[in-house]
Amino acid sequence: MKYTERAVNVFLNTGTKFPRRIIWAMGIIKYAAAKANSSLGLLDERLGEAIAKASLELANGLHDDKVVVDVYQTGSGTGLNMNVNEVIAWRASELCGCEVHPNDHVNMCQSTNDVVTSAIRIAAIVEVRDNLIPSLRGLINVLDELALKYSDVVKPGRTHLRDALPVTLGLELGAYSSAFKYDLTLIHNALDYIMDIPLGGTAVGTGINAHPEYPRLVLSILRDLTGINLTVSKCMSRGMRSLSDLVALSGGLRVLALDMLRLCQDLRLMYSGPNTGLNEVDIPQEVPGSSIMPGKENPVTVEAAMLAAVQVVGLDHSNTLANTLGEFELSMGIPLIGYNIITQITLLSEAIRKLGEKVLKNLSPNIERMQRLAMNSRALITILTPLIGYDKAAELAVELSKGKDLMALLKELGFDDATISEVLDLNKLVKPGFPIRKAGK
Repeated sequence: MKYTERAVNVFLNTGTKFPRRIIWAMGIIKYAAAKANSSLGLLDERLGEAIAKASLELANGLHDDKVVVDVYQTGSGTGLNMNVNEVIAWRASELCGCEVHPNDHVNMCQSTNDVVTSAIRIAAIVEVRDNLIPSLRGLINVLDELALKYSDVVKPGRTHLRDALPVTLGLELGAYSSAFKYDLTLIHNALDYIMDIPLGGTAVGTGINAHPEYPRLVLSILRDLTGINLTVSKCMSRGMRSLSDLVALSGGLRVLALDMLRLCQDLRLMYSGPNTGLNEVDIPQEVPGSSIMPGKENPVTVEAAMLAAVQVVGLDHSNTLANTLGEFELSMGIPLIGYNIITQITLLSEAIRKLGEKVLKNLSPNIERMQRLAMNSRALITILTPLIGYDKAAELAVELSKGKDLMALLKELGFDDATISEVLDLNKLVKPGFPIRKAGK
């Protein structure tokens, strides 16, 4: 493997290797290319069969130790493509007992420029389909179940971390479910764009040195292998000079990460305490939270998910900058964006799955404390504004801040005990309408 041996000395040596899914995608592309070229009569059948077998071995992880080039290499990904070509040529030569050339045979009708850009797109689609979407749908289902289960559990609302009108725990969790459903739509929309594959465009998008029927054949084989409705790009050049479709997916992943961060921040606050924080929910922990304070429990899974989310946001910015690299016919950020996008998907898939299974499924609200806090909220004075106006209610809020009881204030305004009980019914205060007017005032 002459190229690979020389390349590792001139690329960076950071130990950052390509994710398994990208190597898999490279393998199935080489397999499809060998099959297509054989059927077109361009590649000897014996050679084609050996290349196809070797390519599937690579795709299945049997030769990962030989894919040694660093992610931080030439911006087109030529290092990856040539490393893969040489591994397949070596193994195919063993299989057929003849000489298989990495460029003339394995790379027939191909260029790094169309192969690696196609591989990272296919890898991203499969990772989203097989890992991220199931994890995200699982989280949405858990949130929907909890939103329904706790639809009548009243707790204090908070804006600016200050007392606000009551809400329900179900309302809060349902809001996050709604956000994640929008995120799922964003990601689906980005996938439709990414399925446009430039295989067959070769070096600059013209298709030079590739059979005119090659793109159609190779994509047909890949559709059968992956179950994905991959389409032949109408503009091969676009898929090589710009990775904005992958940046669009990265943007959807960023939005998902931001929504996950917000959910995690709220969970941490609700779990804070138990004696000096909000202590609104309990989340059973499986590991000690401190190496020095016995019995301390921390929201470890929640915080791990937050770290993953922050990394996803950072990688999205990297993708944005990487997509600006390159001029004219080729992007120069191909290997980096490929590495980043798979890393983002992997991080989110794992974080979302653990958040649903380890945290939300075990979440239990401290209902009495939530109700007590809700009843102590100064914002309850808001229910009087339809009757006495904003300014007068603001004056009464000052009295509440000095320790005066809301029930005493209501009595001073002429409400009897039965009406006060009705007005301060927390279950009514989390629904539309005017509690005071309903109570006959």
